[in-house]
Amino acid sequence: MLDQDSSIKLSRNSAGVATQGHIDARLVPTLLSIAKSTRAFLALLLAEIDLHPGQDQLLHRLEPGETVSVSMLADQLAVRPSTVSKMLDRLIEKELVVRAANNRDARRTMVALTPRGEEIKQAVRRIWNRLEHELTASLSSTDMDRLIGAVEQVDDLLSVKLRRLR
Repeated sequence: MLDQDSSIKLSRNSAGVATQGHIDARLVPTLLSIAKSTRAFLALLLAEIDLHPGQDQLLHRLEPGETVSVSMLADQLAVRPSTVSKMLDRLIEKELVVRAANNRDARRTMVALTPRGEEIKQAVRRIWNRLEHELTASLSSTDMDRLIGAVEQVDDLLSVKLRRLR
């Protein structure tokens, strides 16, 4: 475990082998800035369709004609079931989803998209595409592929480490 003043840099020695050294953290502040800016930009776009950040991700996880349990949604979104329940209350008010008891287990709450929810889910996809275009318009396809690969690698690493800590 690192103390608060430590940071690790992976560099390559003359043989091309990764080594560790001390440097100031650059990746974490950059990732935090990207996350904050992306969420703020997305919030502005989602406001156009009367949604808040997070609600788009929940709608994205639902498929027309299928039900999903609240606990499954919580796992997929990496939040507590109580957080999903609050999100669902707001989406139910907007008639985007419905909540029902599970046919086999009345203790489990199931969620499904409404026809209006399907329309809004499509609007969310258009917003995500619009945001992605805004973010990538100045990148070459090669740079885009490298960026996506690097970001996915960091995401995978963080997901594995989080699973171990939970």
